[in-house]
Amino acid sequence: MTRCIGCGSVAVSERPERTVQGYRRFRCRTCAKQFNERSAGLLNRTQFPSDVIALVVLWRLRYKLSLRDLSEMFLIRGIVFSYEAVRDWEAKLTPALAETLRRRRRGKAGRSWYTDETYLKVHGRWVYLYRAIDRSGVLLDVMLSEIRDMAAAKAFFRSAKTVTAITPTRVTTDGHDSYPQAIRSELGKHVRHRTSRYLTNRLEQDHRGIKGRYRPMRGFKCVRSAARFCRGYDELRNFLRPRPSLHQPVSADHRRLHVLCAAATVISILQAA
Repeated sequence: MTRCIGCGSVAVSERPERTVQGYRRFRCRTCAKQFNERSAGLLNRTQFPSDVIALVVLWRLRYKLSLRDLSEMFLIRGIVFSYEAVRDWEAKLTPALAETLRRRRRGKAGRSWYTDETYLKVHGRWVYLYRAIDRSGVLLDVMLSEIRDMAAAKAFFRSAKTVTAITPTRVTTDGHDSYPQAIRSELGKHVRHRTSRYLTNRLEQDHRGIKGRYRPMRGFKCVRSAARFCRGYDELRNFLRPRPSLHQPVSADHRRLHVLCAAATVISILQAA
């Protein structure tokens, strides 16, 4: 049922003509407001079809492509837009995609957590990217912080608990001084805390994903855009991973089918944003 984006009335009639991109147009009989299929979305007033923009954002987050690489790739196919348009679409759609994927995995994480930080350079300064995965390698949460202290550790565990809706029974860290009190404060006194630089090796290896994607970008210009990109990238990478647990063999056919189905889901999420 289509509702008016202005007054919320259901007294809406479809008009015979369509927009330039082929979207249906409507008119509210109550307030006389005219709108189309994507007027209430983030892509309102963009001159390109939603499926093209969704594909651009998907490729931007998934593959090691610059803003100019994407504009050139679509230019060969006859679709002309600037690299600044790619930046604008990424800024609009990435938060919506990340939040949708976070809601989809709520309550599906394990109870053995591995937490660590890695370094990223933002505008010439090193910042900390807090990351956590469970025993199977499933992403728990990602948070960018300019400092590494007790407040940042508490905020990260509080966010991870909210996102997953699960309280872990065991948390493994590298032994930083801020973690014991943060775990007791945010997760509870009964959570077992293990400290070992070797037990976090699986997470150290998992850091390769964001490290490999971020290096071709030659750093970020501001903390807000860095936090947005890192969260969107990790959420998408976790959603597209073909194996439910680490070191599980996956056939090529299963991998292709999984990527196609997951990519179609991501494109539908971006189009509906």
